[in-house]
This record gives sequence, structure tokens and C-alpha cells, in this order.
Amino acid sequence: MAEFRSRDPSQPDFWDERFAAGFTPWEAREAPRALVRWLDAGGLPSGARVLVPGCGSAQEVALLAARGVEALAIDYAQAAVDRARAALGPAHASRVQRADFFAFDAEPFDVIVERAFLAALPPRLWPAWAMRCARLLKPGGELAGLFYVDDAAAEPRRGPPFAITGAELRGLLAADFELAVDEPVPAAESAPVFAGRERWQQWRRRG
Repeated sequence: MAEFRSRDPSQPDFWDERFAAGFTPWEAREAPRALVRWLDAGGLPSGARVLVPGCGSAQEVALLAARGVEALAIDYAQAAVDRARAALGPAHASRVQRADFFAFDAEPFDVIVERAFLAALPPRLWPAWAMRCARLLKPGGELAGLFYVDDAAAEPRRGPPFAITGAELRGLLAADFELAVDEPVPAAESAPVFAGRERWQQWRRRG
């Protein structure tokens, strides 16, 4: 196993080291099939503005762009941004920007796509994540994606990835969101580190 100097996942250096070394076991090889199914079912109208925070390799960007969606992916690790831009090529590289989700500001989006970003954050940052999601979404907008939910998660919580219990997730989002869809993700569709403990959820921002 690779040796890394940075041990704090709240800092960009932690992620820069791992992306630079190619140590990214949390990443699947393709965009989530659950996201594809949602798009196939008409979950996003053409022209919708979508934010993908903590994007890593930003595998969702090309898929979203092909559906006529205005996608923006952000990550605060430069190595992740460089990797995503190289993989996407000139057609979509400009859709990936280096930015800190907790300081990033923009006109509210129609959708925030979640995929392993919450699981990358130490639990002390979860309340700030929930508030920021609410701030960055339009009323009626959706926080949609894959959530790493484990109701048997042990204490102290270790990670990344950091599992969240269903009760914790509901507690974080209840003030500003209502849960519209909650479905288990087949283990075969997840990266091994998440297998059997991911859920596709859609949380609708209250008006």
C-alpha cells in the first residue's frame, strides 16, 4: 500500500497525494448506472444546471453534457482536476474547475449530483455540507445521487470513505429537504469499497 504524508481528508493535500499516486479505490470505472437510469427516465430536462462537487475524475460530466445538461464539476484537489480534464479531453475540460465546495458560490443550481463526496468528508463537516447544498440549490431543486449508508457503522467513524447512517443523513437534511426517492444500489454497480452499502436517493429542496 502506498505511503502518504497527509492524513487529514479535510485538506487538499490529502487528495492531491492520492490522485497523483493513482490511489483512488473509491472511484468506479464509469458513471453510476443509477444516474443513467434516472436520465433515461427523464429525470433532468435539457438545459438544467447541474453541479458535481468533489468530482474526482468527473466521470459524470460527459454523460450529462451528452444529455444537453449544463454541468459544472468542482474539486479542490488540483491533481483530481488535472486527471478529470485529461480524461474528458478538450470538449469538456472547461467544465471542471478547481474550487472549495464550502467557499464556492454561484447562482443556484437545478441539481447537485452526489457521488462519494459526502463519504470523503469527516463527520465534523457534514452539517456544513448540508447547509451548503441547500444554499446552492434552487427551491424545488434536487440533491440526487449515491450515498454511502451503513446503519451498522462503528464508532469512532473511520475513513475515508466515511459511512453515514440513515438516521444521520435524515437528520442532516430534514430542515431543508424532503426525501423523494430511496433505493438500494446493486453491489455489482458499486466500487468494491462501497458494495452493498450504497443507496440512490433524491432529496428535493423545499421552497
